[in-house]
Amino acid sequence: MSKLFSPVQIGAVALGHRVVMAPLTRSRAVQPGGVPGALMRTYYDQRASEGGLIIGEATSISPSARGWYGAPGLYSDAQVDGWKAITDTVHAKGGKMFAQLWHTGRSSHVDVTEGAQPVSASVDPTYWQDTTFYAASTPNGWLAPSPHRALETGEIAGIVADYRHASERAKAAGFDGVELHGANGYLIDEFLQDGSNKRTDAYGGSIENRARLLLEVVGAMASVFGGDRTAVRIGPNGRWNGMGDSNPRALFDHVARELNGFGLAYLHIIEPRVRGNVVVGDDQAPVAAEHLRTVFKGRIMAAGGFEPETAEAIVEKGDADLVAFGRHFVSNPDLPDRIRKGLPLSPYDRDTFYTFGAPGYTDYARYGATA
Repeated sequence: MSKLFSPVQIGAVALGHRVVMAPLTRSRAVQPGGVPGALMRTYYDQRASEGGLIIGEATSISPSARGWYGAPGLYSDAQVDGWKAITDTVHAKGGKMFAQLWHTGRSSHVDVTEGAQPVSASVDPTYWQDTTFYAASTPNGWLAPSPHRALETGEIAGIVADYRHASERAKAAGFDGVELHGANGYLIDEFLQDGSNKRTDAYGGSIENRARLLLEVVGAMASVFGGDRTAVRIGPNGRWNGMGDSNPRALFDHVARELNGFGLAYLHIIEPRVRGNVVVGDDQAPVAAEHLRTVFKGRIMAAGGFEPETAEAIVEKGDADLVAFGRHFVSNPDLPDRIRKGLPLSPYDRDTFYTFGAPGYTDYARYGATA
């Protein structure tokens, strides 16, 4: 694992190794106001490592952007204070931490948006009428999303401003950078892909128009942190949350080319062998990172279905510079140390991924220790 544990520079941030903790929505910010509390602080403290990068769980940019009960936010002073306690803890361990900023778009419910109707690029009634699909996590359990509406052109500047304000709060909270969540069928992805974007204004139609919102948001985030502390997560060929595009290669090639102009810390690429949080193509190679390496000129972080051996292989090959681990970081708080030493990994319990207490969250032990 020599390549995984070599130093790497991502924009303005120096890392001691390339094993990254992926952004993992874990539903533990259930106290009023989506404020990160002591349980979350313990969780991130357990997983921080010297020279390692943690990407914080998807964090709502405004009350109307919420779509997941128990997910934290970055739109109030109390949330900033809660996150500051976490980033201080990570920094005390010698680690770095980026905030992932999130607008859930149409995959939301009025029970978590303070009554605001969910918004999207366009209206698709089949999305909320599919009773087999429960995309919204609410205080009343998993529910089908509420009917959504299309954003008016004049409202889009307000969404961009929300991302800028959340970035300012992330900076106040001590984060080392910010990552835009542009995948998994949430608002940015809904604008990108033509399966969900049927607009006829400057944000719809051509690939250039559909990518406009993403690029404006990246510009707003970079205006706060600088391009070299800003990152973007995308999911080429992603099908989760009802997504699809008629020409995904052309779309995401355009996005990657345009992002070259920002001097990003990294481009975070989810492999299509993963759908949501489940690997659906165990035998599929990491094709998205391999292709976009020919387009994007900066650092690439690959995510989705990696094991220690395959992570080492993609970094050694040069198709990615870092690898993000999700499931294994849940059940192995000392994951970088275990990979470095070739120690066995503890299994994870998927049934506790999105519950609300310590079990399945902070009760996984380091190797040779008792939780």
